[in-house]
Amino acid sequence: MGAHSRTRIVVIGGGIAGLHSAALLARDGHDVTLLEQRDEVGGRMGTWRSEGFTFDMGPSWLLMGSVFEHAFRMLGTTMERELDVVRLDPAYRVWHAGGEPVELRSDRAHSEAVFEGIEPGAGAALGSYLDSAEHVASLAVDGLLYNRFESPASLRGTGVVREAGTLARLLLEPLSRRIDRTVTDERLRQILGYPAVFLGTNPYAAPSMYHLMSHFDLVDGVGYPVGGFGTIVEAFARLAAAHGVAIETGARVSTIRVVDGRAVGVEVDRGAGTESLDADVVVAASDLHAVETRLLPERFHARGERRWAKATPGPSAVLVLLGVEGRVPELAHHSLMFTGDWREGFRALDGTVPWPGGDANIYVCAPSRTDATVAPEGHENLFVLVPLPADASIGHGGIDGAGDAAVERIADDAIAQIAQWTGATDLADRIRVRRTIGPADFADWFDAWRGTALGPAHTLRQSAFLRGTTAYRGVDGLLTAGQSTVPGIGMPMCLISAELVLKHVRGDRSVGPLPEPPVDAVAPVDEVGA
Repeated sequence: MGAHSRTRIVVIGGGIAGLHSAALLARDGHDVTLLEQRDEVGGRMGTWRSEGFTFDMGPSWLLMGSVFEHAFRMLGTTMERELDVVRLDPAYRVWHAGGEPVELRSDRAHSEAVFEGIEPGAGAALGSYLDSAEHVASLAVDGLLYNRFESPASLRGTGVVREAGTLARLLLEPLSRRIDRTVTDERLRQILGYPAVFLGTNPYAAPSMYHLMSHFDLVDGVGYPVGGFGTIVEAFARLAAAHGVAIETGARVSTIRVVDGRAVGVEVDRGAGTESLDADVVVAASDLHAVETRLLPERFHARGERRWAKATPGPSAVLVLLGVEGRVPELAHHSLMFTGDWREGFRALDGTVPWPGGDANIYVCAPSRTDATVAPEGHENLFVLVPLPADASIGHGGIDGAGDAAVERIADDAIAQIAQWTGATDLADRIRVRRTIGPADFADWFDAWRGTALGPAHTLRQSAFLRGTTAYRGVDGLLTAGQSTVPGIGMPMCLISAELVLKHVRGDRSVGPLPEPPVDAVAPVDEVGA
């Protein structure tokens, strides 16, 4: 396969990784069909509307904005053309049990001043920490994230080789240990440690390499797309279609056909029986566990089950979508609430101790603090995330309290915690719209392994080149994209995984971002059907 060879490509999964993979491949001249089993594209980046509220049902932090900009430029456009992204100020507010909240901005000087005000000497210590975080982030982008990892030679010519000793130490040392050397105040340790949850793990299990995340939230900036994160899905779906991708929803793939060790197409059920669709390349932008244990022919299943038996899942969650009459001014756009013994909370997430109930380490997003379009005037839109063990048996969510008992009880506890910690004691009485989503919903909707909300955790064994490769080993012509594979969890990583797919189809073994093509001229209005 080369850049000028036209191939028939089937992409399984219409999340952001599948949409971007399909768009990139179609722009390169290939015949691309995208199959999504649900009735709408977006995957975990779903949108739900009710009574004038627009709720994001998945990601709600826009970090690493340069990755989004690059992704759009690879499709001949810009992020400014496609989205209205605002920089949040404050970036987020952190609540600690029994204490006053701490407000952070994506501003290095401000962050250092906040740390210094809480712990003398912590400002300078944070400065050194952020210097390292920026340096490691640069190494990661240049040598690790956009790397197909098909052989050890893939690291040659990168800063990764020159600083192999440093990176080895960062991979072997847990993030918590590096944080503990930097600051002593527990509140500051929590601020530096919470980004590990974005990676499906915790600061006690994540390699300290991931302190790079603090560069993105404390310096680089936290963004928000006006209209909600569904606008990102709409943008990539629009661009995919404009470049010629045939997008089919309600099309569930039941089998990836493999002949003589090569993927040759899929069996797909569009609601009227199963049909065969031939392909030269199949891109699985879906849950990799489902690919290995259900979609591939049965002879592959035992190997897949053995591999996943050794894997570590990221957490699941109960999501609570609340339409609230009146405001909750104590909340910022992003608010994090941490209990006093948050390590015990992480132990509950991995099943080491039973789930305690009551107050928990939770996240609350109030996009209506920034965006008037997501709630009726004078109302608040709240998205609450309670991390949980990856266990689909916890149950399904529902509308107006109709979810399974365990899920609704967790939601009730979270609402009570928000009310108590913020002083909004009448919060429960002002709820006009309520919907919960549980681990079993992730399993049913997205074939999510063990009901995880994120994918395999970024532990040492599941990071960088140890996480896997874009080309599925053992089946030629089968490529993988999305949170289950390299480079990992999160919207930016999913966009990068799509570019790795493009590199493979082109036969490109470079290790950094691909050169960006010129931005396309804006089409006249009558040419785009407006």
